[in-house]
Amino acid sequence: MREADETTRQKLADALRAEPATPSELATQFDLTPHAVVGHVEHVSQSVADGDEQFLVAPPTCRNCGFDDYDDLLNLPSRCPDCKSESIDEPTFTIE
Repeated sequence: MREADETTRQKLADALRAEPATPSELATQFDLTPHAVVGHVEHVSQSVADGDEQFLVAPPTCRNCGFDDYDDLLNLPSRCPDCKSESIDEPTFTIE
């Protein structure tokens, strides 16, 4: 398949197979918004679940208190529910 024929989701999946990345890193690489990346990655995670690979997520983490028990790992939280800090590390995605 030629590179021009690949869909955005195929390109995202290939990038995540190569190395772990955050939504912002993928957004920069593919000229998307971080929220658009999260939407695409949700679909990528479902398609990967049907095969031999695993879609893994390192959860978002509060830089202030270390909270990382978010209900939805495929999300970009704006603040920590525990300490209300807005200093949150984004989740990191990878496919193994």
